[in-house]
Amino acid sequence: MTLPAVSPLPGAQNDALDDAQRKARSASADKARETAESFEGLALGELLQPMFDTADVSDNAFGGGAAEKQFRSLQVLEMGKQIAKNGGVGIAESVYRQILAMQEQSGS
Repeated sequence: MTLPAVSPLPGAQNDALDDAQRKARSASADKARETAESFEGLALGELLQPMFDTADVSDNAFGGGAAEKQFRSLQVLEMGKQIAKNGGVGIAESVYRQILAMQEQSGS
C-alpha cells in the first residue's frame, strides 16, 4: 500500500501553521523566563536568610516577637522574589540562557 504524496498547504493554512509555531516558541520562552526569575528569587531568598537570622529585632519598639520569628523565612523569600522581579543580580539571565540551550538540545 502506498500513501499519496503530501501536497504543501495553501498559503493561508501555511501562514496559520507558522503563526502557531511562533506562538508556541514564544510561550515556551516566556515560561523559561518565568522559571529562571523564580529560581533567582528563591536563590536570593536563601542567600538573604543568614543575614536575617543574625539580626535580633525583637527587643525594639517595632519588633514582632514570636510571630515575627514564625514568618521571617517567608518574608525573606518574598524579598528575594521582589529583588529578582525588579532586575535581580543576573542569575535569572544565565539560567534562562541555559534553559533555552537545553530545550534546543532536546529538540523541544
